[in-house]
Amino acid sequence: MFTIFAKIKDRVEAFLNEKNIVTDCLNKIEEKTGIKKRYLALGAAGVTGAYLLFGYGASLLCNLIGFVYPAYYSIKAIESPDKEDDTQWLTYWVIYGFFSVGEFFSDIFLHWFPFYYVCKCLFLLWCMAPVSWNGSQILYRHVVRPFFLKHEAKVDEMVSNIGGKAMSAAENATREVLHTLARNRTIGPAEPEARRLPSSAPAEPTVD
Repeated sequence: MFTIFAKIKDRVEAFLNEKNIVTDCLNKIEEKTGIKKRYLALGAAGVTGAYLLFGYGASLLCNLIGFVYPAYYSIKAIESPDKEDDTQWLTYWVIYGFFSVGEFFSDIFLHWFPFYYVCKCLFLLWCMAPVSWNGSQILYRHVVRPFFLKHEAKVDEMVSNIGGKAMSAAENATREVLHTLARNRTIGPAEPEARRLPSSAPAEPTVD
């Protein structure tokens, strides 16, 4: 337990020492108030927790917590030459996607629960925690990966069939559009009749 808190503390300290928009704001507040930015961060975390319990729009705040921080470190992982952090955050986004889909169907039954958004936020924080056995790693290894490996062939076949049908439908739609355009051009309004050239044959004499 102490190891977990130590790693989280080190991760927070590293984040507070980085150069980003959050630390810039904290540094300015620290200069004006004299309060260290670590205490400002703790106060902000406490206010956030209270808002998740009693505030309006807690769903939006919870989703921002589960998206902004991982998105920031995912971009840093893409830009870094190390591929281990790419796998870490890719695993998180897989779990986040499954969780979002499941929440779409369960939200109607759980949104009234008073501690729902606090529990959701804690779950997302557990999934992104800087430990080897965080939520995303455990859920992926014990739930997602076994299910995927068991049904991989069927899923590949289904995706291939859906892709083939989609391509066929797109080709048919394109062909129909081209045929319609060609048919409309063919049966369009007739052009004005071209003027006839003067006849070269001699005109018949008229009888007075």
